[in-house]
Amino acid sequence: MFVSRCYVIITLESCLEEMKLEAIEIARIAVAAADEKQARDIVLLDARAVCGFADYFVLCTGESDRQLRAILDEIEHVLKKTGVVPHHSEGSADSGWVLLDYGAVIVHVFAPEERDYYQLDRLWSTSSPVLRIQ
Repeated sequence: MFVSRCYVIITLESCLEEMKLEAIEIARIAVAAADEKQARDIVLLDARAVCGFADYFVLCTGESDRQLRAILDEIEHVLKKTGVVPHHSEGSADSGWVLLDYGAVIVHVFAPEERDYYQLDRLWSTSSPVLRIQ
């Protein structure tokens, strides 16, 4: 009985660890896709210690509506090829801020004015930065 319970706990912990690795991989793929479309000031934050609804945030900026669309399309296209689709999205390139919700990973694509206005980098400043591409 004891061995059985330990096995179940170890298996559950292994599954949870795999989910965390999957989340970081999703985040890194989103970062690479944004970088491919020349997004500016890309930030990947580890929010696990300070946030209850997501593990990672990706924030980046596009200089125009057209570039915002290109960044969004590339992120969605590359992740879809790996079988990952957003659970939900909010906003539009025209509004200057689009959120893609991949569950444990939240991607924010901003126009410069909206990024300056909402200051999510500052809001989540207690998160651990994983990487920043300027």
